[in-house]
Amino acid sequence: MNEVLRCENVSIQFGGLKAIDNLNMHINSGELLGLIGPNGAGKTTVFNMISGEYSPTEGKIYLCGEKINGLRPHILVKKGIARTFQNIRLFGYLSALENVKVACNKDMSYSIPEGMLRMPKYWSEEKNKSLEALKILDIMGLKHLADAPAKSLSYGDQRKLEIARALATKPKLLLLDEPAAGMNPNETMSLMYTIETIRDRFGITVLLIEHDMNLVLGICERLMVLNYGKTLAVGKPNEVVNNKDVITAYLGNGGD
Repeated sequence: MNEVLRCENVSIQFGGLKAIDNLNMHINSGELLGLIGPNGAGKTTVFNMISGEYSPTEGKIYLCGEKINGLRPHILVKKGIARTFQNIRLFGYLSALENVKVACNKDMSYSIPEGMLRMPKYWSEEKNKSLEALKILDIMGLKHLADAPAKSLSYGDQRKLEIARALATKPKLLLLDEPAAGMNPNETMSLMYTIETIRDRFGITVLLIEHDMNLVLGICERLMVLNYGKTLAVGKPNEVVNNKDVITAYLGNGGD
């Protein structure tokens, strides 16, 4: 099975604090890996290094065998990494369709003059991208909201729209940072189905940060647990959640 992501001895230090210490991780093509741990364990820092927000102090990160250390986020998007954030980052006054089309635009090939003069190539590509964006919205169950301003959508639908926008970049690796945060149980169940559908339909590899253990145990094939920037456990979900060190990290000594 082909590896999509590999982190080798990756560390990052901020001043005197080592936020991530010697991380070794791999994700195979089509896999759904959950990255979990207590608050402050370093999970989002790992995402920030993979997506180019931070550059590791030590170690190497590979995407499909290519070293990507130090590459800027927009370059990594073109290479196949997309992500969502803990705090929703949509263009509130744009429609749901326009939010997705923004991400589709990375593949636009018409020139600035062709766009300004509204030449045939401009109209052709804009039509194709609108259809592509509508298809993604349909998969996410949002097609009926295509013309609604993003800010008018429910919280759960805004979360789905952010994932839809990430999908529009045609990623090889999708990083989901707490996608179920703030969702009610019904929205979370819908999200679980959506994530599995995305993986199965598009063959996208998914790395997921999430505190909702029902979601994590329901869809993840492997789990990696971080604590204070170090790897605490890696394995199948049922093995990891019964690991004494993991229980202690989450519950304190009372978990012994």
